[in-house]
Amino acid sequence: MNLTEKTETQGPGRIRLQVFLARAGAASRRASEELILQGRVAVNGEVVRLLGTKVGEGDEVRLDGVPLEAEKRLHYLALNKPPLYICASSDPEGRTLAKSLLPREITERLYSIGRLDYRSSGLILFTNDGDFAGRVGHPSGGMEKEYLVDASGPVPDTVIEAFRRGVEIEGELFRCRNIERLGRKSLRIVLVEGKNREIRRVFSHFHLHPERLHRVRIGPVSLGGLESGKSRPLTGEELSLLNSGTHEGKSLGE
Repeated sequence: MNLTEKTETQGPGRIRLQVFLARAGAASRRASEELILQGRVAVNGEVVRLLGTKVGEGDEVRLDGVPLEAEKRLHYLALNKPPLYICASSDPEGRTLAKSLLPREITERLYSIGRLDYRSSGLILFTNDGDFAGRVGHPSGGMEKEYLVDASGPVPDTVIEAFRRGVEIEGELFRCRNIERLGRKSLRIVLVEGKNREIRRVFSHFHLHPERLHRVRIGPVSLGGLESGKSRPLTGEELSLLNSGTHEGKSLGE
C-alpha cells in the first residue's frame, strides 16, 4: 500500500494535507494545494502529490525539506508598508522584505495576504492562519481595497470616467468599484478584483504615471494613523467583520 492509500484509510483525527499546511502557517489552503501539486511536500519521507492525502499525529510533514508543525499561536497583523519593500518570503534580488518590519518576538512564520508591489506603500495584512488568509485574500471574495494615488501630471476627467466604466487592456477588462477626484493630480480609488498591478496598468494605458500609490483600507480594516514601517494586531471587531465576509468599510473622508 502506498503512502496516499495508507493516509486515506487510517482512522479518525486525520485531516487533509492541505488543511494541515494551512494550520502550520505554510500558506492558505488553496495555495497549499499548489505546493502539494508541485511536489514540494513530503510526508514521512515520501513526496506526496495527491490532494486527497490525509495526515495525523505521528506523521512527519516537510515543505521544501523543512519540518512543519501546526501553529499553536495565531497572529493577525496590519502593517504600513513603506515603498521599496517586497511582499514575499524571500527575494533572489536581495530586496528588503516587508515581513522584516514585523515584531521580532513573533517566532511563528507569517506571510502576507495578497501583496503590494515594490514601489507601493500602505496597508498589508500578515497572518499564520491559512484558512483566514484564504477567506480574506481570494479574489472571488470581493474584498474592497482603497488607494490614494498621486499622478505625475493632471488626470483628465476622461481617464476617471473610463476607469469607472471599464477599460480593456490587452484583452483584459479593468474596472474600479469607485473613483473620486481629490485634486488635479490626486485620486481615491476603490478596487475589488485584485488584478495584478491594476492601477499602474490603467495609468500606463493613458500615458500617466502614479508617483505615489498608497493603500489605506482592506475591507473593514483601515490604516488610520499607523506610522510607516509599523504594525499592529487586528482588533477583535476587525477580525469578526473579516471572518463574517464584510467586504466594505469606512472610506476616506466619511
